[in-house]
Amino acid sequence: LRPASASRQQDAPGAAEGLALASDPGGTLNFLAMVENLQGDSGRGYYLEMLIGTPPQALNILVDTGSSNFAVAGVPDPDVTSYFNPELSSTYRSEGIEVTVKYSQGSWTGVLGTDVITMPKGLYGSYTINIATILESENFFLPGVKWHGILGLAYDALAKPSSSVETFFDSLVRQAKIPNVFSLQMCGAGLPVSGSGTNGGSLVLGGIEPSLYTGDIWYTPIREEWYYQVEILKLEVGGQNLELDCREYNADKAIVDSGTTLLRLPEKVFSAVVQAIARTSLIQEFSSGFWTGSQLACWDRSEKPWALFPKLSIYLRDENSSRSFRLSILPQLYIQPILVIGDNLQCYRFGISSSTNALVIGATVMEGFYVIFDRAQRRVGFAVSPCA
Repeated sequence: LRPASASRQQDAPGAAEGLALASDPGGTLNFLAMVENLQGDSGRGYYLEMLIGTPPQALNILVDTGSSNFAVAGVPDPDVTSYFNPELSSTYRSEGIEVTVKYSQGSWTGVLGTDVITMPKGLYGSYTINIATILESENFFLPGVKWHGILGLAYDALAKPSSSVETFFDSLVRQAKIPNVFSLQMCGAGLPVSGSGTNGGSLVLGGIEPSLYTGDIWYTPIREEWYYQVEILKLEVGGQNLELDCREYNADKAIVDSGTTLLRLPEKVFSAVVQAIARTSLIQEFSSGFWTGSQLACWDRSEKPWALFPKLSIYLRDENSSRSFRLSILPQLYIQPILVIGDNLQCYRFGISSSTNALVIGATVMEGFYVIFDRAQRRVGFAVSPCA
């Protein structure tokens, strides 16, 4: 099947939005300036450098498409190397409103305010945005993370304490007058999960950069504007349909979330996937601890275990609702190198876990693709990423 627009040009942010292409001289947005503006890895997240306040304080901010608040460490924390001190910023204004945000892992409490930000490798100019300074947190900042705050890029419906708190990206769209689109490429596929943390990636604000993908972009509708909720039609393991009712895949929602490390599957789907992988992989005996994430599997470093595992396929509803398209998730994405033991053993983890409340297309899957969050047309696009 060919996607609706066989020509690449239409997918680039071109004439349709009255916007010059990034590569055009004199183009209004220079997307190339945003290429490689992220660092990080799937284990600890991808982050963007941001300058906050006057004079500017430089902080690294985690990119999270599964939440909607912009928040930074506001006091010292044992796991954080830097924090934002509002007292040192002449442009900071406190709203005096306390805010608490809970994630699937971790939470924080802080105070809402506003300040100006600039992005050295983002949009040109400075913008006034809502910012929560984190005063207390639990399991949020973790040992070894190199980021000091979080950039929630989902919809205002998820913003805390209420949807009246304008989100970071909505503020940019309004103040910079950019199209209501951003796109994300995370380049850690096949590299150690908690490696040097410099695998890199790109967050393109305001459109699509053609050098970050090959082939066509395939779009799936956003079902509800809170998380980036999509509809999954079926799953295959090694080309074999799991034959589950499609409601199981979407229980109680299916979302695209860069702030979740793994591919998370509802319990019933997870156990079906594990059984199918165990059945079709070339390894007979695997301890259950590997599948549940409590144990690693190790191979001689000269061996690459990926050839032993099947590929997974996720079918998403196409924009033309009578069609679907397939994301192929190769073993290089879900069998993830973690650490080396001695001179000759490389150990791997299983990049899929079970979930009680959602199917989450997290970094494990997203690292294979350039993902376009086209809020203007209420759709999420996937294209093959050349860095995977």
